[in-house]
Parts: sequence; C-alpha cells; structure tokens
Amino acid sequence: MKNLFLTALVFACAATNAQALEKTLLWKISGNGLKQPSYLYGTIHITCDATLHPGVEKAMAETQQLYLEIDMDDPGMQSAMMNVMMMSGGKKMSTLASPDDVRLVDDYVKANLGMPLQMMDQVKPIFISMMFLTKLLECPIQSVEDNLMKLSAAQKEEVFGLETVEQQMAVLDAVPYEEQMNELVKSVKSNLENDKKETNMLVDLYKAQDIEGMLKAARESDNVTTSKYENELLTKRNQNWIPKIAEVAKQKPTFFGVGAAHLAGDNGVIKLLRKKGFKVEAVK
Repeated sequence: MKNLFLTALVFACAATNAQALEKTLLWKISGNGLKQPSYLYGTIHITCDATLHPGVEKAMAETQQLYLEIDMDDPGMQSAMMNVMMMSGGKKMSTLASPDDVRLVDDYVKANLGMPLQMMDQVKPIFISMMFLTKLLECPIQSVEDNLMKLSAAQKEEVFGLETVEQQMAVLDAVPYEEQMNELVKSVKSNLENDKKETNMLVDLYKAQDIEGMLKAARESDNVTTSKYENELLTKRNQNWIPKIAEVAKQKPTFFGVGAAHLAGDNGVIKLLRKKGFKVEAVK
C-alpha cells in the first residue's frame, strides 16, 4: 500500500511539472538580479493579421531595445543570406530526385517563380520551398516581426539578434539535401495543398495564443524538416539563447520576440529561463 501511495505521488508530481503552459504569447521576465522586467513574446513569421495587441505595445514601451531571432533590419542581412543559399560539394537539385520528379519541380518553379530550375540548380532545396511561402495563405502576407520593428523604430530603439544570419541558416544544414528535395517534390506534387493546410492550422493556433498547440503541431507535421529535426531547429537554439537573454536582460529591459513554438515545452525558452532562476509569468 505504501509503495502504491509513493508511486501515485511520483506520478502526481510529474503531472504537475509537465503542466501545459498558459495560452498567451506575452510573458514577463523578472527576478534573478533583474532591476527591471523584460518581456518575451511569441511571433509568427507569416500571417494574415499581424496587428500588435495593446498589451504588446505597453510591454514595448516599458523596454529599451528589441531582440529578434536575427537582426532583421541589418542592411547586410540579404547579402549574408545569399552567401549561405548554395549547396556545398557541387551538389545540384537535378541530381537529388528522379528525372520525372525533377521535371515536375522544374515545371512548377517556371510556372510560379518565372525561371527554370536550371538557373537555381545549386540552391538548397529548402530555400526554393521558402519562395512559395507567400502562396500558403489566401491573403496579403503580414509579419509580426515587421510590426515589432516598426514600433521599435517609432520608439527610436535599436533592433538586435539572438543569433546571426549565418548561425540561423547553418541550422538548416542539419536537414540533408536529399530530404530537403523530397519535401520540395512532395509540395509540388500536392500543389502546396498540405503546406497550406498546416500553415492555416498554425495561424489558427497562433490566434488562439496556444503555444503548446503550435509545438505539438510542429512535432506532428507531415514535413520532416519540422517534425524530425526539432532538436536542431528548436531545442539547441533555445539552449544557446538562454545565456544571451540572461545577459542582455540584466543590462537593460528588453523585449524579446521569437517564434512562438520556441516558447513551449520542457526545452522551450520559458521553462529554460525558469530553470536559470528567472520568474517568467504569463501576461494576459
């Protein structure tokens, strides 16, 4: 009986520790030596409505600088991205799939991007997939990061990055070129239908401020780039960000905006900051 009681107690404690985070995108960071609070906000990179809620504007007004995943107003960002778009080792997309599949991709790229695949043959397939992002929602695409940067500019505050463009793009190399090409072929064969379905689901979860739901959706995605490489795309980056967030927040109150899926889970930014001794509270 005593052993059963102890077992039940262990499971109860585990359930408490694994309790889902509240449904909100905005979190207040305090304690652990901070003189003033900073804020953590979950963003989404493409959406139909990137309007910032009054609570976000208030948090921005209470902070003195903006940190995004990368410094998106860096004038050198585009050239930095161009430098990491090409495959290494002389790899070409035309050799990463069957001739029939390459022909399908070529036709689709010409029809939708206006250029033959041959002109981009050495570009990493994942970048070609990214070129179709604007087609995944039935609306003019908006970006939460863009609106955060506009508000930061209006407040005459600087924008910084938790990582460099090169570091972020290097993460994508964890996905083998062959798998990147397989995903591109899948998208083309379905005319982006599954991509559209998953994107709309993520947008709905974002509207509901369900960060745990967004992480779950990423884990269950049909796209292996997202579901198979969580450790590289999310976990390792989250862990790398924590020391920088701690250091920056101690220097001055800061607004941190990162993809909402980075916030959730045991290896998410919220729980990792709590493990470091910070108080991280939901802001409704």
